[in-house]
Amino acid sequence: MTLEKFDLIYKDNRCKIKDKEKVLLKLKEILGDENVSTKDIDKIAYSKDTTLISLNWSLQGKLTALPDFITWPENNNQIVQILKLANKEKIPVTPFAEGSGVVGGAIPVYGGIIIDMKRFNKVLKINDKDLTVTVQAGMNGMNLERYLNSKGYTCGHIPQSIYTSSIGGWIAHRAAGQFSTKYGKIEDMVLGLEVILPQGKIIELKTIARAATGPQLEKLFIGAEGTLGIVTKATLKIWLYPEKRALISYAFPKIEDSLEAVRKILREQIYPAVIRIYDNSETNRHFPDIKKVKDKVMVVFVCEGNKRLVDLEEKITRENCENNNGVDCGVEPVEHWFESRFNVKETSMFPPYKLVADTIEVSVMWDHAIDLYYSVIESMKKVRGVLLTTAHASHFYPNGVGFYFTFGGAPVEGKSDFEFYKACWDAAMQGCIKVGGSISHHHGIGINRAHWMEKEWGEALYTLKEIKKTLDPNNILNPGKTYTSPGKEV
Repeated sequence: MTLEKFDLIYKDNRCKIKDKEKVLLKLKEILGDENVSTKDIDKIAYSKDTTLISLNWSLQGKLTALPDFITWPENNNQIVQILKLANKEKIPVTPFAEGSGVVGGAIPVYGGIIIDMKRFNKVLKINDKDLTVTVQAGMNGMNLERYLNSKGYTCGHIPQSIYTSSIGGWIAHRAAGQFSTKYGKIEDMVLGLEVILPQGKIIELKTIARAATGPQLEKLFIGAEGTLGIVTKATLKIWLYPEKRALISYAFPKIEDSLEAVRKILREQIYPAVIRIYDNSETNRHFPDIKKVKDKVMVVFVCEGNKRLVDLEEKITRENCENNNGVDCGVEPVEHWFESRFNVKETSMFPPYKLVADTIEVSVMWDHAIDLYYSVIESMKKVRGVLLTTAHASHFYPNGVGFYFTFGGAPVEGKSDFEFYKACWDAAMQGCIKVGGSISHHHGIGINRAHWMEKEWGEALYTLKEIKKTLDPNNILNPGKTYTSPGKEV
């Protein structure tokens, strides 16, 4: 496979490296010949993440972007030396681990050097008294969870991508797992970090329960998508493996009823680990064999933990559902969810039929939750060519909720796949911002949302840009993400 066969989407942004051979020799000196590659097959493999539009492009013979060098460092010193070389030669650097991000966060839109973190894959320590685990950032999520389970613990962070995502990726995107209503998002779990800054300095943000020693600096790197530093190690909260698990499901006549039931459950400080509300379209699609839920709104719950606590959570959950017009549907829908929860093939089935699809997650406070649902759905339906708009809510907190929208369709004549894709995304963002929602709940910013950051942050975005300039004056670390769209300066 050679690069000549592909068109390049982000070709106008590529950095110009004065002497590639010199840089290659220096990288091999730092890492060894076997840990650096300029082979076409490797460049192609690292040219994209799991952003769904890139699958359309792959089928059309197009590449999203193209790195110049792939590197596989094994220790901090090697990363430090790569960053120093990159600063000296003004070469962009993109951190990369599993490549399961879906907003373009790991796409090397300016080319340059890929730093693959997969060899940072060790569990360093479990502290039973503190209930913490210290782990290298390249560790695969499922490998960590299996290891913890074998020792009697759980991380509590179970994203749909757990088989193909890393701890560093979770931290970079402020990720959420399917059990976030009980255990929180990744930013709730991080207690300490080790980070290599863009110019090569290593800082240790020590593990603490709570402190009043200035701002929480570790929060600056959680969600920064590798633009402010490369996380190499993290200490996370862990939990005892649950003693009992209760499976509950209810069907509601309207999505308003389901949201109200969940809101009231959480107000009583009852936290089912999993809550998922499917609108009537998604209910019909995902639960076609459950007669009670046809054209209704399905809600599944999983309560887990200490047996006595689970019994109480189940009782109060059921009471609130029944008080808000819920009809008990038994355990079958929840068992079906467990069987299918890591199946992500649905949206990836669209591209072979020349259709464009994606999923978009946003969040909102409770007082505007139902407004956001209708606002985003109606906004996306107005895009010409849209055939499908559905939603579910899968992350809940005492103060708000995370919605997950799916769209699919085909561009009208005269419009490209990418133009249609961006129009759908922009419509969703407009519908979200209109009612005061946040434009991302857990997938992050990447390329897809970068040009909406000013609407999200307001004047505060300029403070964030100043921090970036201070830490990364040469703008080498993952440029074109989070703060700016590709082609624009920080």
